Amino acid sequence: MNRSILVKVLLLVLYQLCRQIFCKECTNIPPLSSHTLRYELESSENQTLKQDMYSHYYHHHLTPTDDSAWSSLFPRKMLKEEEKDDGEQRWAMLYRNIKKGIVDNNGGGDSFLKEVSLHDVRLDPGSIFGQAQQTNLEYLLMLDVDSLVWSFRKTAGLSTPGEPYGGWEKPEMELRGHFVGHYLSASAQMWASTHNETLKQKMDALVSALSACQDKLQTGYLSAFPSEFFDRFEAVKPVWAPYYTIHKILAGLLDQYTLAGNDKALKMTVWMVDYFYGRVQNVIKKYSIERHWYSLNEETGGMNDVLYKLYSVTGDDKHLLLAHLFDKPCFLGLLAVKADDISGFHANTHIPVVVGSQMRYEVTGDPLYKEIGTFFMDIVNSSHSYATGGTSVNEFWTNPKRLADTLNTENEESCTTYNMLKVSRHLFRWTKEMAYADYYERALTNGVLTVQRGRDPGVMIYMLPLSHGSSKAHSYHGWGTKYDSFWCCYGTGIESFSKLGDSIYFEEGGKTPSLYIIQYISSSINWRAGNISLRQEVDPIVSLDQRFRVAFTFASTEHSSGGTATLKFRIPLWTNSDGAKASINGQDLPLLNPGNFLSISKNWSPGDKIIFDLPLSIRTEAIKDDRPEYSSLKAIFYGPYLLAGLSDGEWEIDATSATSVSDWLTPIPPYYNSHLISLSQESGQSALAVTISNASLKMDYIPPPGNNSAVRSTFRIIPKEDPKQLKNFTNPKDAIGKLVVLEPFNSPGMAIAHNGEGGNLVVATEYSSAAVFRLVRGLDGGDSTVSLESNDRKGCFVYSGADSENGTTIKLRCKSTSVVGNDEDGFKKGASFSMGKGFSEYDPISFVAKGKQRNFLMSPLLSLRDESYTVYFNIHS
Repeated sequence: MNRSILVKVLLLVLYQLCRQIFCKECTNIPPLSSHTLRYELESSENQTLKQDMYSHYYHHHLTPTDDSAWSSLFPRKMLKEEEKDDGEQRWAMLYRNIKKGIVDNNGGGDSFLKEVSLHDVRLDPGSIFGQAQQTNLEYLLMLDVDSLVWSFRKTAGLSTPGEPYGGWEKPEMELRGHFVGHYLSASAQMWASTHNETLKQKMDALVSALSACQDKLQTGYLSAFPSEFFDRFEAVKPVWAPYYTIHKILAGLLDQYTLAGNDKALKMTVWMVDYFYGRVQNVIKKYSIERHWYSLNEETGGMNDVLYKLYSVTGDDKHLLLAHLFDKPCFLGLLAVKADDISGFHANTHIPVVVGSQMRYEVTGDPLYKEIGTFFMDIVNSSHSYATGGTSVNEFWTNPKRLADTLNTENEESCTTYNMLKVSRHLFRWTKEMAYADYYERALTNGVLTVQRGRDPGVMIYMLPLSHGSSKAHSYHGWGTKYDSFWCCYGTGIESFSKLGDSIYFEEGGKTPSLYIIQYISSSINWRAGNISLRQEVDPIVSLDQRFRVAFTFASTEHSSGGTATLKFRIPLWTNSDGAKASINGQDLPLLNPGNFLSISKNWSPGDKIIFDLPLSIRTEAIKDDRPEYSSLKAIFYGPYLLAGLSDGEWEIDATSATSVSDWLTPIPPYYNSHLISLSQESGQSALAVTISNASLKMDYIPPPGNNSAVRSTFRIIPKEDPKQLKNFTNPKDAIGKLVVLEPFNSPGMAIAHNGEGGNLVVATEYSSAAVFRLVRGLDGGDSTVSLESNDRKGCFVYSGADSENGTTIKLRCKSTSVVGNDEDGFKKGASFSMGKGFSEYDPISFVAKGKQRNFLMSPLLSLRDESYTVYFNIHS
């Protein structure tokens, strides 16, 4: 028999054995594994609904609980061994078997790339990463310690000053306390990244408050909910993921120790783990290990991950054993036999389990767990991920390579992106393979940075919608609030923006130390191993100049030894070798092809400078769907940035006659922002702005920035007489006295037209139909108002009926027919507008795309807030 066929047959047999014998059932059945539905159920007062849902849960997810049912699935020999042993002997045997399976207690860490401490990396505050970090810091400082620990104190029987927070942290929510664990991690990471002393005081106060709760309970238990939740968990009765929350608290305390040096936090962690070690031991002694594994079908977060990390700190074998008992065998078993069978699983329940298995490989050296992580990343990245690098729809994985059917408002749970970054980061540290670094950049840039709403602290999303005409504001959850959301994705969100500096640089020991630079993010690093201080400066990226420039400047350190060190620079896949340039101290360097590391070794001196000047390629990428009818559904990238179209329903692009993407994607010059205007008027107690509504112009309330109303209320004025002078047109007021055309902000190439005297102003589909206006000072004599007179109908002006019975319609109205009796002042007022800056503006990376029906704007997805956008386009080529 052909060897490859034999291997496939053997894997199939192993897979079936795993499903039928070793792994037992592996369920995470919708709907109760959905965080969204669990929250709705917990909040509901409909007892009939709860009873029906839990009945479904019992029937499909948590039965049978009878150990005889489990025993019928086990080989006879194993049964006989278990029958001979009492509980203590069985527990000891379990410990010996797991200990025996460890390949190397020292793990494989000596061959891994090492993390560079967050303490040694600082982000440039002016960069998009630095601004995202600062926004998050502001939010962490807003949160109140008493409110965070309110339910912890209540559970411990202590007084509860202050008021509890809402959302998932409400006192009646079963998942309460999880965000506090995330806050512990995020604040430790943020303090390491910034050394903000106000934050240090706040997180120390939080640890002390939690310690008082633990001391009061006297058992080691620490949570915002009572231990009775674990009684239900162990009895295989419905409860909302108590170990999920415990994982967050343990991880947060451990981060407070490892990153912030809080010894009390480590003692608290160990005491907590002792408590849960005893609970798990009792379950296995009373029932069986299979019963414990079955209970893991309720989400347990990354319990294995944090326990393996704790073992690496303490070296306590109990921590290693307990970690392995949270390795979910029914899921990891599928990956171990390389079965692409993750469809239907709740994504963020299982990604942390894989991250934990990666930590097992790091602390034990067991190669099986390296293979598990590698295979998992391969199948998610090749079959289940979107162009953003994110994964999941409605929190679950669906059929592989069938993503075209999944585009809706509930794509890419933010938690999954946070955890997939961990998976790829481990793999890069082990292998130094470029694919993992490229994935990290993709998901960080287009997944993580899209989570915040600009510079609004504490406003983040749960899901990242990817359907045509999506908006971050209009998913099921929309934007969260500062004090009443606290979703799982708020927790991972505050962590993500606290550790943005943790994967820019990695180091490798040896006689000649090496520093890997895998992300191009403006920052500085104090590289202690290489005795180098290095500053990375990335030039602002714009669409007009399609080049990526970054400079690295060296400075001396206090402990400079003058030894040789190696720097290894990632040449990203989004560039190309044609036209790429690099230099060191003005001397050209030979560049490798994209997808490689450029290695430079020397005795570095203060003032040394390395410059990269790389082409930024524009490319398309097909959705992961192998059906021919979806082969034209593609996303568009500019270098590392995923572009989104402000297409307002337009997602067809005709590229049949194009020889390259640049034939239908044209960069917008940055100076176009100086041409953008808004036109507004006062009406009673309100301010109204000229807005496009159903292709007509009307008056509407002044819009907040970053939404569809702002887009529709912004116009570009184009001088008609000498368009070549656009570059010199630095202020809209420069156009006063000149002939202009008004172009809608989100419809490049279209223009405002009129239908003659008394006719409505409309958006013309043809630029040739544009109305030409002379921009003049306001007829009302105001210092900051303007009026627009029709060039082909002298004495006729753009007129708002906002102050009349006509409502908000905007028409062309003529002076000669309007000024009757005392109407002259009313006419002048209606024809005068305050001209201000546009409510929207072009991102520096903006393009005009030629749609099949009309042109539209393309901007980076990360720059959008509430605007409607499209990510996947039907590109006919």
